[in-house]
Amino acid sequence: MPKDTPSRWDRRMQQRLAHGEAAALGELYDRFASLVHGLAHRVLDDEDAADQITREVFTRVWENPEAYDPRQGPLRSFVATLAHRQAVQRLRQTESAALVRSGCGTTEDLERKVRRASAAARADYIVTSMPAPLRAALELAYFQRRDYRQTAADLGVTEDEARRRLRLGLQLLSTAHDSGIPPGGYGRPA
Repeated sequence: MPKDTPSRWDRRMQQRLAHGEAAALGELYDRFASLVHGLAHRVLDDEDAADQITREVFTRVWENPEAYDPRQGPLRSFVATLAHRQAVQRLRQTESAALVRSGCGTTEDLERKVRRASAAARADYIVTSMPAPLRAALELAYFQRRDYRQTAADLGVTEDEARRRLRLGLQLLSTAHDSGIPPGGYGRPA
């Protein structure tokens, strides 16, 4: 299937939501709630706020299914973009209010915090979206502090293959700082 052709599941889900099929919302929630909650939590570092963002995102998709255009990218990317934008907007609101109350800090401090949280959420999204072999190599090398030889042995692949997987995984991660969330056509973060 060409890259610009939307997946059958994405197209069908959008149609089901547009027809008001409640079971479609449940299926969508089951598939993407952990992604939405994880992105919101990564940005906000607040469980209750992440829960609220999750509810808001799925409410928005339910009330406006036509906002998703399968030709623009995967439904996963669309939902992640909504979550990211909502979380960044909430972070700006809460931090701005705290800045006003305390009188400490500047708007530049606020924007730095928003950029850091946004980049961390993009990196999480990229890692969870990458193919399992790349993700496994990165997890071994960076979280378990294995070198490429140990990573190759743990994965049962050649050292050259382990280096290739690590290089590709790092190249994908480098996009966390270079582009908006998520890669897939739904624009830059708010």
